[in-house]
Parts: sequence; C-alpha cells; structure tokens
Amino acid sequence: MPLIRPQNLNDAFQAGVQYAKQKPVAIPHNQEVARLYRHSLRLMLSWAIDRDVFNDEADKIRARFDANRGASPAAAARLLQEGKDELYEFSHPDPYKIPYMPGGSKFMRNPPPPMSVCFPDGNLPDDAPRYTVNPDMSICRPETGRNATGSVLVDFYKKNME
Repeated sequence: MPLIRPQNLNDAFQAGVQYAKQKPVAIPHNQEVARLYRHSLRLMLSWAIDRDVFNDEADKIRARFDANRGASPAAAARLLQEGKDELYEFSHPDPYKIPYMPGGSKFMRNPPPPMSVCFPDGNLPDDAPRYTVNPDMSICRPETGRNATGSVLVDFYKKNME
C-alpha cells in the first residue's frame, strides 16, 4: 500500500509553488538509487549521534542495497518506491543541516551584495567575480538544476532550495 503524504497547503499556494519551482532534471535509475542511499545515510546521521552506532547502521543499510543489486527493472522500480516511502516514514522531525545550507544556523548570514550595487556604473574590476550565487552560497549552474538566476523557492519546512 503506497504511503499517502499529507497535503497541508491550499490549491492556490500549491499553484504558486509549482510556478516558482525549478523543473527537476531527468536522471537515470542508478543515480536515483545512489541518491536514495545518500539520503538514507543522511537521515541516519540525524537519528544516530554516536559514530559507532552510525557506522553499524550504515553497514546494515549498505547490505540492504547490495542484496537487491541485480533486481529486474520492474522489481527495481518497486524497491526504489518502497525505499522512498520508508525514507519518508522514518524522516527526522528536525534533521541535521549543514550550517550554511537552507535551514542551517549560518544560512544567508552574510550574502554577497549584487555587483550592480557595488559598481553602479558597470565598470567591474578585473578581479570581481563573474558568477551568481544561489541562496545556499553555491555557484549558479543551469546544468545542475540549481540555478537561482530566476525565482527560487526556499522551503524552510523541508529545509531545502527548490
């Protein structure tokens, strides 16, 4: 039975979110599995504070992934969905976040001012940066799907940038 995620927002707000949200980049199945594995380790890091406990649980998670390595495509898709549902089910109410990422204690503490404010005449020095930064202080690159040159939605409930 698929897990039903709660809908707490009204339709008008969700329509606005869909308008501002960047479109996800299509990724192959093996990258989805790798992302699920990394997300499950990050989730375990939120629950297990002691490093020895974390290492033991990480070994168990790795064994579960290795046990299903050669699954058929249909079984792999089913296992991937079950893994996502299980990740949602065991999500931490206050997950650990890197301090400078959205939701962290240093997020946007000292954002760089735009170059148009620093140099209103447009004469940029040679050593001035020629790139734009995202709200999480990473460099904007359209090919990564994290490009904050347009409108960006920072979801403080999920503590991420969409």
